[in-house]
Amino acid sequence: MNLTTATPAAPASAASADTTVTPRSARPAVEIDWDEAFCSEGANCFRFGLDEAGRAYIGSTLAPGAYVSDSVEALRALIHAVKAGAADHLL
Repeated sequence: MNLTTATPAAPASAASADTTVTPRSARPAVEIDWDEAFCSEGANCFRFGLDEAGRAYIGSTLAPGAYVSDSVEALRALIHAVKAGAADHLL
């Protein structure tokens, strides 16, 4: 899974070896077709998008330059796991 932010990446540690952080200045220009934002309580809004290559994106409306991207299948698995309660301990 790729995490893209507008700030430079911190040195990678063994615990974060599966995540790639790319500074905004180093990432390739990609046109993301964002869906309308999904908002829960207050200003907690997230949006989903796809690019021309079929990669899927999840982003927050509070940080438009930061998003998570991966294959559609990987993000589908993530959403199913969250719906099944795999992240309930974070609430």
